[in-house]
Amino acid sequence: MDFISNNLLTLILFLPLFSAFVVALLPADEKKLIRWTAFVLSLLPLALSLLAWFRFEPGQPGFQFEEQVTWYAAINASYHLGVDGISMAMVLLTTLLTPLSILASFSVQDRIKGYMFLFLMLETGMLGVFLALDLLLFFVFWEIGLVPMMFLINQWGSEKGERELWNGIKVKARTYASFKFMIYTMAGSLGLLLAIQLIGVVAGTFDLLKLFEIWPNITALTNVGPLGLPVATVKVIVFWAFAIAFALKVPVWPFHTWLPDAHTEAPTAGSMILAGVLLKLGAYGFLRLVLPLFPAEARQYSGALAFLAVMAIIFGAFASFGQTDFKRLVAYSSVNHMGFVLLGIAAAAFAQGTQSGVIALNGAVLQMFNHGLSAAGMFFLVGVIYERTHTRNLDEFGGLFPLVPVYGGILIFTSMASLGLPGLNGFVSEFLVVRGAWGVGWAFPVFTAFGMIGLLFTGAYILKGIKKVLHGPLNERWAHGEHRLTEISAREIWVMAPLMVLMLWLGVWPAWLLNVINRAVAMMF
Repeated sequence: MDFISNNLLTLILFLPLFSAFVVALLPADEKKLIRWTAFVLSLLPLALSLLAWFRFEPGQPGFQFEEQVTWYAAINASYHLGVDGISMAMVLLTTLLTPLSILASFSVQDRIKGYMFLFLMLETGMLGVFLALDLLLFFVFWEIGLVPMMFLINQWGSEKGERELWNGIKVKARTYASFKFMIYTMAGSLGLLLAIQLIGVVAGTFDLLKLFEIWPNITALTNVGPLGLPVATVKVIVFWAFAIAFALKVPVWPFHTWLPDAHTEAPTAGSMILAGVLLKLGAYGFLRLVLPLFPAEARQYSGALAFLAVMAIIFGAFASFGQTDFKRLVAYSSVNHMGFVLLGIAAAAFAQGTQSGVIALNGAVLQMFNHGLSAAGMFFLVGVIYERTHTRNLDEFGGLFPLVPVYGGILIFTSMASLGLPGLNGFVSEFLVVRGAWGVGWAFPVFTAFGMIGLLFTGAYILKGIKKVLHGPLNERWAHGEHRLTEISAREIWVMAPLMVLMLWLGVWPAWLLNVINRAVAMMF
């Protein structure tokens, strides 16, 4: 027990990678064994995360369960892990969605061993970002999470469609989407790596706890940066390198164009984990690195971040409303919902330490968690109907509720959570962001008011999706013969059940999670 207590975060972090290698050793033709082994082993990090959650003390300042070992002494880099209320919530979300995504993947038939190996490896990459307290370690896990997702889209994505890659050269749509995903995120990663190196040269350390203390206060020194640049200039360069890298990952308008393609072509479980966790890495980067390390720069440029957030809210909602592909509709909704996360972060950056800033930041972190639940659920439900009909065209559905009433009820429930219906989780987080941003300065109420346009169209595109799929005249194609639509299965209900319980629980009583988040947010500034 002492071993588990002393190495709790390391076990959570590397158990998925260990599980991946266990899966790799199984016979390739034993598909059922591979599926169940991957699923059962993916429950171990969840169990340890719950252990960490119940042992976590929200009132204790700083990071908990810290582990630190010198990694590379010559550059003061270390293997340093720890969690606060923000990262604890994200670790819980990651370890919950991974086994549900693996359970959702039981319908995958092709090269199942490689699929499960990559999925478990991806979990380690995502968890590493949330647990790392060293900048170099943060970057290593940031990159580890990129490669498995690219291959999942490229190898197990949609078989249909072609896209023009360059000068008449056509490739499969999934190849195009995976390349686009890789190019966009790698572009952000290059700037991120250079910015981390700049910090290491100027500050002499990559340890985040030390950087939180010394980096914001180096402003008095000049001409100590690389190439003889003043530290103030270096800090602005690093701030924007971080901001662009994280904005690409969120993604924020106008850096969002990779997301709809990636979601549309990814396998169902890939879309679940991409929307549920991977998008949160960018927002987490703003929370963990940008706000604490660059409080002055974050305040100075908070208006620009708020503008981009509002554009994401409005254009994401408009684009979603205009889609006829069910999965693409849900994909653009992620741009819309993540816009509220960035709006809350921008408001907190401007109003550092004030009550409104704390409320907005609480809402942003809670929105990250809530969107992870509802977006994963929505993408899974799109996948459920796609597996039965082999189409995502909304115009080819219609009137399906009498045929699949259980599926229809689950879809309506999850859609209402995504919409932000009071009583469900989406309402609480978006309300906190709007309430916090509304009380910040004079510009943020204007940004918030414009954001309400996007909120209006959120309702419009959600209702459009429900209407096109479930209501109206029944499309007789799905009522008879070989195309007859079958009800959602017990396995698929088990995927949705934990998500629905949490959506309702957080909508009725969000304090159990907000209490943990709020203590970390309040101590940030």
